[in-house]
Amino acid sequence: MFNIFRKKSSIPPDGPEQDREFSREQPDAENTGPEQEESRPEEKKEFWGISFSGLKQVVSKTNEFFSENVLSLGQEKEIIDDDFLDDFEEKLIRADLGVDTAIFIAEKLRDSKNNLKPSEVGTFLKNEFRELITGAGSNNINLNQGGLNTFLITGVNGSGKTTLIGKLAYRFSSEGKRVLVAAGDTFRAAAEDQLEIWANRSGADIVRRDNADPASIVFDAIQKAKSENYDILLIDTAGRLHNKFNLMQELGKIKKIIDREAAETLAESILVIDATTGQNGLKQAEVFKEAVDLTCVGLTKLDGSSKGGIVVGIAKELGLPVKLIGVGEKMEDLKDFNSDDFVSAMFS
Repeated sequence: MFNIFRKKSSIPPDGPEQDREFSREQPDAENTGPEQEESRPEEKKEFWGISFSGLKQVVSKTNEFFSENVLSLGQEKEIIDDDFLDDFEEKLIRADLGVDTAIFIAEKLRDSKNNLKPSEVGTFLKNEFRELITGAGSNNINLNQGGLNTFLITGVNGSGKTTLIGKLAYRFSSEGKRVLVAAGDTFRAAAEDQLEIWANRSGADIVRRDNADPASIVFDAIQKAKSENYDILLIDTAGRLHNKFNLMQELGKIKKIIDREAAETLAESILVIDATTGQNGLKQAEVFKEAVDLTCVGLTKLDGSSKGGIVVGIAKELGLPVKLIGVGEKMEDLKDFNSDDFVSAMFS
């Protein structure tokens, strides 16, 4: 049966939290962090923002790793010598910044070592991290309020791509926008069913056609979105890295369809990376950079991971800003990324 266009009704406000299959019981990140410090600005009130105390809770394991493995060098050494720099570089690599990024920062410290004490390395790192992350571009999601916005979502299977699409659909639906989801991953077992569940829960509509050519599904979705005046089109894609050639071909076809039929509507091309994969996530990203013009990263599973340093590697090695972060399993746990707050939380 070809069920191409499926209409989904809106969910009740508490719907997502009642489904334990998709949401484990856990404290809300907004309310469980340490007390806000006097030096921080007022807590953010936006629903899709995250308070500084909440962000500190999310990156607490990353903060702990840096404190115990990197910043501790400043307490163990009296001068910044070659041994210090070798240890420093090694520990940055272990912090999942990526090899190239770790070497880059270590060399900058080498150039500045005569002007710094070991105890000042934390301030040096904080400044370097902030410069690299902000240098990758704005963290704000591109959105045209006057027409259709297309979001192309890519990433390897298991990265949390489908979940991010569902949460993004819920976000836009909650803002009163009409959302359409294109089920472009037609090869992974149950991928379309899973996406349809998320669409149903978020109040979005879905275009799906089992075992069909993904590019044709994207074409149908674009036509529907344009003719029926949708505000948002979210396009799911496959992520089968075990067959790079086929994946590249498929993504290339989808991108050509978008460029031909709706180039002016493409708001973001988002790469979804699982924060817990660390440096492996950077290696995976290279495949998708070859296939499509990425504009930003959505970083999932950041809560509870000690590998938050990947944000710096993403900025330096991929040249992409992180714009969305997953901080939990509830529908509202997809938050806007703020580079200043993130760096401050890592070192506070």
